[in-house]
Amino acid sequence: MTQHHHIVIIGGGSGGLTVAAHLRERDNPPEVTVIEPSAKHYYQPIWTLVGGGVFPKEVSERNQKDFIPDGVNWIQDKVASFDPDHHRVTLASGDSITYDFLVVAGGIQIDWNKIPGLAENIGTHGICSNYSYDTVGYTWECIRSFRGGNAVFTQPNTPIKCGGAPQKIMYLAEDHFRRTGIRDRANVMFFPPSDKMFAVAKYNATLTGICADRDIDVHFKRNLLELHADKKEAVFQKLDGEGTETINYDMIHVTPPMSAPDFIKSSPLANEGGWVDVDKDTLQHVRFPNVFALGDCSSLPTSKTGAAIRKQAPVLVDNLMASRQGQAFTSAYDGYTSCPLVTGYGKLVLAEFDYAGQPQESFPFDQSQERYSMYALKAYGLPEIYWHGMLRGRV
Repeated sequence: MTQHHHIVIIGGGSGGLTVAAHLRERDNPPEVTVIEPSAKHYYQPIWTLVGGGVFPKEVSERNQKDFIPDGVNWIQDKVASFDPDHHRVTLASGDSITYDFLVVAGGIQIDWNKIPGLAENIGTHGICSNYSYDTVGYTWECIRSFRGGNAVFTQPNTPIKCGGAPQKIMYLAEDHFRRTGIRDRANVMFFPPSDKMFAVAKYNATLTGICADRDIDVHFKRNLLELHADKKEAVFQKLDGEGTETINYDMIHVTPPMSAPDFIKSSPLANEGGWVDVDKDTLQHVRFPNVFALGDCSSLPTSKTGAAIRKQAPVLVDNLMASRQGQAFTSAYDGYTSCPLVTGYGKLVLAEFDYAGQPQESFPFDQSQERYSMYALKAYGLPEIYWHGMLRGRV
């Protein structure tokens, strides 16, 4: 069966729902259809604090149906393939959807199986990860039951959602060990693939200082290759030379490798890296003018965060609507993104910056300094803004 829809949005996550809501808020709103298989919607940024024992994971979960904007059609199915030359999407059910305009907001794929020993042992043997609703609870179990030894935290050598997240949970764990009197028995170790703590110099200086002050052992230019759960060993690739090194752990928080979803990688929409190939300013596809994309699945050269999506969505909608009317584009995205870097319980550095890596701070103070006010914003303010503002097209 083939159906035709005016504007089809692939994905009902942060990007897809925000775009749908903005479209429906326009005068004479167009007909919009969202294709999304999941019955649940998750506010994933709160998983850092769930893993740190601050909130139960249930605070992150809502029913998807409650956030599909009024007047928007929801097709609860997966995309199997794209045929942009014929303006067609084929679904897993076998149905075909044709469109006038396509918005791709397919998110990012977590590749648990790319690290041997991870997928089959996650949630056991001290191997934890904040990167799914099903596994995040075990992170707190590992932290609160830790009694000493090596507490290892990893970051993969791939693009990831929220580039600062792998170290946020490390700071919370270190703080917990200090508060419970076992810090002198804990060797907190971080293994990032880069040669610095953060890409933006202003915030890198703060985080580098925090690691030095708190005796966090950072091993730069490392990438996790394999886990030997029975021996509690982690094998790392040395990115600054040849060979590998094996580290024993008592607990290990793994940030798994990530990539564009397979259904996007294999499509004509993808660039060589697998991401939807869009213009970084207009968010329009570079080869198919009636296709737009935003968020984690896109080729936009900025950090993959919900804050970035909040700024991308209005630009995309402005330009899509202009294209619909045959008008020139008037909106451009400057690469703004934000990373609320939790550095302990009640402490946060709010990084905000653009494509050029220049700070774009929202508050009239130095956001590179740890503050409780910014922690409160992340813990209590941003979730409300997300559920009741961003997904409703209001901010």
